[in-house]
Amino acid sequence: MSAGPYLLHGATLALAWFLLLNVAFTLLVALASSRLTKRSSAGSPSLWLALRLSPAAISFGFVALVFLPSYWRYEPRDFVEGFDVSLTALALFALAILGTAVARGLTAWRGAARRTQAWMRAGRPLALAETSIRTYAIDIDAPLMALVGVLRPRLLITRPVLEALTDEELRASVAHELGHWRAWDNLKRLAMRAAPDLLSATGAARALERRWAAAAEHVADLSAGDGGDARCALASALVKVARLTPPGAPIAEPISALVDGGDITARVHRLLDDAPAGAGHRPVHWLALAIPVAVLALGYTPLLRLVHGVTEVLVNGLP
Repeated sequence: MSAGPYLLHGATLALAWFLLLNVAFTLLVALASSRLTKRSSAGSPSLWLALRLSPAAISFGFVALVFLPSYWRYEPRDFVEGFDVSLTALALFALAILGTAVARGLTAWRGAARRTQAWMRAGRPLALAETSIRTYAIDIDAPLMALVGVLRPRLLITRPVLEALTDEELRASVAHELGHWRAWDNLKRLAMRAAPDLLSATGAARALERRWAAAAEHVADLSAGDGGDARCALASALVKVARLTPPGAPIAEPISALVDGGDITARVHRLLDDAPAGAGHRPVHWLALAIPVAVLALGYTPLLRLVHGVTEVLVNGLP
């Protein structure tokens, strides 16, 4: 028997599983985020990022690590069910989600590239001792300090910002942007924009992305230094740049700007707080991840058999 029908049937089932899990975890995350985003504290950016990406990540992970091995091991190759309209419709819906996600990611990437190219037309190299990242002074009137790029980052500083900030404020602001660079925040922004899930169409996704941005800015603010002088310098820089910046929508592309994420008043208050710079951060408890992974490994073969059985029930039960 040709392997074509067998592989096509497996791909259709994989897409259907991806869609069903995506719907289920989108609902769970939407319900959870409605409660979590009401908390007053910024929280950990890892928490908000994990929640935002969990429907796509769990759906992909289940299909790749559980369903496909289950199908390969237990599905007979000499018999494939016939064409099913409902199953095909689910698969096409899943393909539409994947295609839309790719389009969103490409749009964000190209938008960032076009915006950067427009800025760079008025740019000249700027030598700063505080960073090895390529830095450019941009001769335009808009006040901006931003980290652009994912694989080849560049730091752009416009003329109004260079004129407004003191040397200490400039050093603290550059350190803030280096914090975004070390955390790969532009890549995380792109991942959220390109996440293949139904959550992207909900207000819960936007709320989670705002909370992540606020928490990521707080972490980057701490990169200014542990000393009170550095924190005060960054707080002063934030106030100056925010006053120069006209109100408007945040930058949608994967670009990290100095005053584009989080509430400026809250950021300044945290910077001027006498608490240690690392206050409020909790270490990652890897044991919490190791335990479920170990449980999954021990029960992997029975899980594959169970998933195959559930798949058969679902296929036979579809109208």
